[in-house]
Amino acid sequence: MSLFSHFKEDIAVVFDRDPAARTNFEVVTTYPGFHAIVIHRLSHKFWGMGWKWLARFVSHLARWLTGIEIHPGATIGRRVFIDHGMGVVVGETAEIGDDCTLYHGVTLGGTSWNKGKRHPTLMPGVVVGAGAKILGPITIGANARVGSNAVVVKDVPDNATAVGIPARILDNAADKQRKQQAEKLGFSAYAISDDTNDPVVKALHGLIDHSAHIDQRLELIMAQLEKLGVQLPAGQDKPDDFDPTYLNKIVD
Repeated sequence: MSLFSHFKEDIAVVFDRDPAARTNFEVVTTYPGFHAIVIHRLSHKFWGMGWKWLARFVSHLARWLTGIEIHPGATIGRRVFIDHGMGVVVGETAEIGDDCTLYHGVTLGGTSWNKGKRHPTLMPGVVVGAGAKILGPITIGANARVGSNAVVVKDVPDNATAVGIPARILDNAADKQRKQQAEKLGFSAYAISDDTNDPVVKALHGLIDHSAHIDQRLELIMAQLEKLGVQLPAGQDKPDDFDPTYLNKIVD
């Protein structure tokens, strides 16, 4: 693909991911993320031709112009978008797949002074939040999300969300189940997701999970009672309505 074709595609992707973009002229003249990507394509071409100093000098000019530092050896795919961009650092052996998005302050850095692969690989569709640090020769899976200010030092699976310091993978299935249980108990689960270390939130998580566990046990008890031929009174055919004292009547 020619540099000119990349140029047109890099303009188009800005309109796809930034609702503030208005005209092609505005993008070409005022978007530092766009400038950084375009200039990197040139410096990377020089790097591949063996013109190492020229490649480094061109990338140095881009850093001075945009505040975004991309080593000319880094590999960047198509339709990559750097929004705002100030403070973004991309190391020499970093690889960024197609359709990735990086926000300001992101670092794709190394954890070793050894030669060879020492920077992250971002598979297609990854979104990295502002201030996040992804360190070492790790892989961020396709369409994964990295939260703002997260520090990621281990691989992240496809479609996962990583948050925190050090980053941990959110259990989306458990979080969804917890929200459903919270609504069942009669209150909104808004703002009590796993991506916080608030002790009150953790206590709520424990109470909701305990409630879900009790419901599961009651369902098991009711299933066993039905196998024994016990007919439950009307209105007690669901765990929500079940009266545990009824077991005492059965035993008596």
